[in-house]
Parts: sequence; C-alpha cells; structure tokens
Amino acid sequence: FPSSTYIKMWADTQRELDTMLQREREEFLQPQEDREKVMKMLATAYVQYLQIFRKLEEAHDHLIHQQKRAAVRQALDGVMGRILEIKREMVALENSECHYMDGILMDLKHVPEDIEIPIPKYFIKENLGILQDREKYLHDILLNAGLLEQEPVTAMTLEEAIKVIQVAERARQGRARAAFMKRIYLEEKRQSKKGEQDTGKSPDDAATCIQKVWRGHSQRKKTEKLREEEIIFLGMNSAEMINGTGSLPPDLEALSSLQKANVLQGEVQERVDFSFRHELRRTEGPHIKETLQDQITQCFLECRHITGRFPDYPPEKTGGSKAIFIEKHPEQVLEELAAKKAEAEQKDKEKNGKQDKEIAQVKKPPKVGKQVVDESWKMGPSNFLSILEEGSSQYQVFWENRDNRSDFLQDHDPELIKEGEREEVEEELRAQVDEVMREKLLTVKQAVDGETGPQGKAGKDKERGTQRVREGERFLSTDRNLMSLACRTIDSLYQELAEKGLLVQVKNVNLSDYIGYYDCLRNILRETGAQPMPSIPEVRQLVALYGILPLGSQTVHENAPLVKSLLLAGPAGVGKKMLVNAICTETGANLFNLTPSNIAGKYPGRDGLIMMLHMILKVGKELQPSVVWIGDTERVFSKGTPKGEEEVNSKRLAKVLPQFLRALKPKDRVLLVGTSSRPFDANPGPFCKVYQKIILIPKPDYLTRFGKYFKCPALWKHYILQRGGALTRLLNLNCLAQVSDGFTQGHVVDVVDTVLTELRLLQMARKPLRTAEFVTSLARHDPVYKEEEETFQAWYAKTPMGKAWSAAQAAEENEKGKKGKGK
Repeated sequence: FPSSTYIKMWADTQRELDTMLQREREEFLQPQEDREKVMKMLATAYVQYLQIFRKLEEAHDHLIHQQKRAAVRQALDGVMGRILEIKREMVALENSECHYMDGILMDLKHVPEDIEIPIPKYFIKENLGILQDREKYLHDILLNAGLLEQEPVTAMTLEEAIKVIQVAERARQGRARAAFMKRIYLEEKRQSKKGEQDTGKSPDDAATCIQKVWRGHSQRKKTEKLREEEIIFLGMNSAEMINGTGSLPPDLEALSSLQKANVLQGEVQERVDFSFRHELRRTEGPHIKETLQDQITQCFLECRHITGRFPDYPPEKTGGSKAIFIEKHPEQVLEELAAKKAEAEQKDKEKNGKQDKEIAQVKKPPKVGKQVVDESWKMGPSNFLSILEEGSSQYQVFWENRDNRSDFLQDHDPELIKEGEREEVEEELRAQVDEVMREKLLTVKQAVDGETGPQGKAGKDKERGTQRVREGERFLSTDRNLMSLACRTIDSLYQELAEKGLLVQVKNVNLSDYIGYYDCLRNILRETGAQPMPSIPEVRQLVALYGILPLGSQTVHENAPLVKSLLLAGPAGVGKKMLVNAICTETGANLFNLTPSNIAGKYPGRDGLIMMLHMILKVGKELQPSVVWIGDTERVFSKGTPKGEEEVNSKRLAKVLPQFLRALKPKDRVLLVGTSSRPFDANPGPFCKVYQKIILIPKPDYLTRFGKYFKCPALWKHYILQRGGALTRLLNLNCLAQVSDGFTQGHVVDVVDTVLTELRLLQMARKPLRTAEFVTSLARHDPVYKEEEETFQAWYAKTPMGKAWSAAQAAEENEKGKKGKGK
C-alpha cells in the first residue's frame, strides 16, 4: 500500500544510521593527531548525517501511523542534534564557519545541493491550527489599533471585466429561458389536469403513481447523501461546494482538505489515547494504588528505624511522594557518607606522599628540554548518541520485524499505547495516594511521636525568605513596578506589545526563497590563507543550523550546543531582514522588533526598558518559539557618547542585553537576532560578547544574478517573472547580470518594481520588455564598492572567530618556517 515505500525508506535509513553509530564508536572515540584526517572524518560524517536527515524527514512527513511517526521523530531529532555537534567540532577545529568540502562531495559522489539543510515540515504542521489562530488574532489587534492598513481594492483588468460581463449575461439568459420553460411546463400541467378530471383515474393507478414518485425521491436523496459523504471523505471537494454555497481555487481546496485530514487524524489519536487511559485506570488502577501505598509505608518505616522519627511528607510543589523515590534511602545515604570519608582519608595519604616526592624533586636541578603538550584531538561528549542508540534499539525490538502487510489501515499498537499511558495514569493516581498517605502520616505521628505538625517550619520559612531575596536580585525581578506584571495574563501582555508595535507580523518567506549558488572560486582564495567568507548557500546553511533547527525542535534546543544570539552583518540590501522573517516563517515563531527607532519613546527610562524586556521574555517563553530582532544593532553599541533621548535608551539596552541572555535557559526557545549594515561603527568588545555567532552576508555574485545553467532561478529572472513580466529576446539577462555587478538583491527588487508598474504590465503585449529599461533604473542606485567590502572583511578579522583564524594561520606559518630551517 502507499506507506510501504516510506516504511522501506525508514528501514534502509535506520540501517545507515546504525552503520554511522558503529563507525562513531570505532573512530571518533580514538585520539587523533593528524588535523587534516580529523577534518576529513568530521566532514564525511557531516555529509552522511545530512543524507540520513533528509530521508528521515521525508519518511516522517509521509507516514500515517502515529507510533511509527513518533519513532522516526526520535531518530530525526537525534540526527539534527548530532549534525549540530559535528558542526561545532568542525568550527572549533578550523576556526571558521565555512569549510572546504568539495573533495568530500566528490569522494561521496554528491553535488553541493546535497548539503543543503532540509527544514522539517512538522515544525509548522503540528501547530498549524494554533499558528493560524494566533496570526488572525494579531492581525485583528493591529487592524483595530490602526497599525495595519487594509488591503486596497485593485481595479480589474480588461479581460477580467469582459469575463464578469459574460458571466452576468449568460446568467440573465439562463434565468429568462428558465422562466419561459416554467411557463410552458405549467401550461402543459394545467392541460393534463383538466384532461384527467374529464376522464378520471382508478385509485390503484393513483396509488402506483404516488409510490413511484416517493420511491424515486427517497432514492435520489439517499444517493446524493452517499455521494456527498464519499467525495468529502476522499478530499475531492468541500461541503460548501457540494451545497452550492461557494467554491475555492484548487490549491486552496487541496490545502483545506489536507488541514481537515490532519485535524481529523489528531482527533482520532486523542480518542484512542483517552480510551486506553480509561481502560488502564479501570483495570490496573487498584493495583497501582496498593503498590504505591506499600512503597511509601515501607520507606517511612525504614526512615524511623534509622533516624528515630517519621519524616515530613514532601509537599506537592516538590512532586509529593515522587520526591521520596528520587532521593536516596537513609541506609544508602549512610553508606555513601562512610565511603566518602574513607576516600577522603585515602586521598590525604596520597597527597602527603606526593608532597614528600615533590620536596625531594625540588632539590634536584630541573632538566632542560621541550615540554610535551598533548595536541591530539578527541571528540567531545555527545548528548544525542544515547538518544540515537535508544531509538535504534526500540526500532529493532518493535518495528524491524513487524509485518506491515496486514496493517492496511495503519492502526495503532495497543501495547505501545499502554506503555506510554501507564506513566500518566500513575501520575494521576499518585496525587490521590498522596492525599490519603499524608493524612495517615499525620495520624501516626500524632499517635506515636506526639507531633501535631511538620517540624522545622521556622527554619524552612527562613530559608524560603533568603531564597526569595536571592531571586529578587535577579534580572527582571529587581523593580517593584514589575510585580504588577505577574498578575497579568499572557493575552493582555500580547495585546499591549502588539499595540505598541513591538510584536509585528511576519512576512511569509521561506529560506529557499533566498536565492544563491555555490562559488567555487572562494576555495581558491582559501588556499592562499585568506579569511574564508561565506557564500549565499553557506549563509542559508548557517541560518538553518543556528536559527531554524534549534527553534523548531524542543529536544534539539535543550541538548544541542546552545546558541542564544545571532548577528547577520552585511551591506544594505543583501537580505538580512528577509532571513529574519524566514526564520520565523519556517518555525512559526513570534517576531519582536526592538530596533532603536521602533522602541524610541515607548518605554522611557531604565525601569520602562526593563519592564518591556520582562514582558517580551514572559510572552516569548509562553508562546515559544520566539525571535527578538534588533535592526541597526550597531546603534545600540555605538562608540560615541549618546546625544539624544533615543540614543540614551539604546545605550541602556546594550547594558541590559547580557542580563537578558543570561535569563534564557536551554528550555526557552527564544533567539536574539541582530542585523547590521555598519557593524564597524559599534564598540567591538560588548558587541561580540552579546552575539555568539556572527554571519557575514555577501552581495550576490554573477552566478546568482544570472544562473542560466542551474536548476534554481536567478535573481533577475525570478523577480521579473514574480512581478508579472515576460521574458523575450529583447531582454538580455546576461547583460543585466554583467551590468549589476556590485549591486545587491534589494537593488534588483527595487529596479524591477520601479520598471514593472501596472501600466507597463498592460503595455507589455504590444511593447515587450527591453534591457535598457532596467539599466536606466539601475543607474540611479549606488553599488557596494570594493572599499566597503574590504571594510567588512577587516572588521570580521577583529571578531573572536577572525582572531582565532589569524592566530591559527600564524602558528601554521611558523611551523612551516621551522621545518624549512631544519631542512
């Protein structure tokens, strides 16, 4: 059946993944001294994991079976995290975000497009309904606040007007003909009734006529109903079209059917889970309660036997009786204390012996010679290998030898559902058991020990007071004005941020819309020792690795190398804002705009600024993922002294941002993204401390502007066709690509919009587009000159990554010089 292809793909990919895990256990755990060999090994694993990632994503997207999807999802998240860990090792090894991988791709018989980072579709698909409701809610808020202009009504073209008139005329003719036929029908019916009254009919004939009409009517109704249900079930049409109330375009109709199928699939899964949970609660509930009570009672008795008194029952905030089993038993604690004491005594003896040896060695003259430094490389610890190995073992146990031929409906597996639901049922029953056992413990303590309440309450209150004081010293909790925010709902904070213009709508653009091709000439510059600058495809990869994948998956964000902030630097018009919107579109993230010009005068003063950040942090964590964007971020970290009120507020933001980032935990999918067209105007010290990762974005090269012999569309062709233009022989794209050397993507978009006005599009049938029209408009813009590019490269060389690259190159040259002198 249809899912068999993707089940086979999953099986093949799982075998490839098992091979990769075996290889990692054999090669990556061994120390290596040859850096080139290590880099080749890491790059090979990186490319192979990307191929596994792509196949797992495709299988996960097309599988229907929910439990199989969950198993694939575990492996998919593990592979994504492992790719990020390998990327971290590659960056640390080469001190660069860009890597030379042409040789690896040739050895593995891959093309550069194969190392593009795929974006999992479940980032959006699983939360599609919530995201649509949130987008509509934000649109209504902005519209009511007057921050959003209603879409203007565009005039119809001549062809559209002719079609409307034709439809209206045909409808008028149809109505006139229907009225004429109705009059004829009524006249004939009147004549027939008059003839029947004259001749007369028998009662049997009348009954037969009534039966025939009724049976025909009832059968037509049944057939029509069955047909409606069948068409809706197959997704061939919507209920509105069947009822005649309206129709949708084919693409929107297909999307609507897909959304309904996804919602129906989720509802069926929830009903299945609820039914199994109810069955487990009915069949195994009494046994689980009895077992928990016996375990808690035994623990209390052992504690009283050792300490001489019954312990206090853990409160609900700490997990109730669950905290008892997490902690050690009293006997285990005593054994550990004795073992630690013996170990400390042994260490003291060894330390005294070492000190005697060191005193004896001090008297000896030190030997002259080179110090041996261990420069061998070894792979760092991984948080995802255990996840991948666990997923592999589960696949071998549950799914590898499963007969899928009999599972045509892709139904659930009852045993697997029971295993997952048993933990939730146990947690529900644990709360009931805690209430009963807490009362029993108070009764027993009162009867045996004479205690009337929990001991040590004053000490606990004092400790809690100290803890509150410490928490009060933390960021975003120091101001008393913030206490009012704790009582406000997320909806009210969300609405206020939207009305203030800090929460903005996201433009619907995908990462694949950022057009660009691989430039092989950059690798030649790399061999000369120059600082490697990313190409446009490498920019897409870095944005996906550091921005999209961690924001889209909670598992990846919590366990992968944590990136809290990202800086996109490059000349004006290279697409920095587009990449910010692409991150939000691909992950369904909220977008908070903290550009200095946008926050000017909205929350004045230091207290107002802290309250604003507190609101953003609270809403961003609750409705994660979220992106906090600071446009023109160099103004926040400018070198000069602030003059106006806007600059003073920006300087305050620069001081508070490090504390804002420290408040973000691995579980918080909130990313700070800054964009800058003049990063060299900022103070490099605090600027580079705030932004962990810096991506330098280049202007488009010739292949990107023209790209005739590549699959993806080039800039000029893509935007001309997107605007509604037509390509003819009079329009020379090669000439446009040559002339636009030094211009950015923003310049190309502005030129196309300027030339292809509505009037020019109407004239295009009799007046084709010419190259000179675009060249004339392009001449009004200033390109990115070579001096500006060199300024960006010189600034990047002063960043931590640039300094590390320069230091590594200097060390390599010194080593080569020493070898040459030796020869």
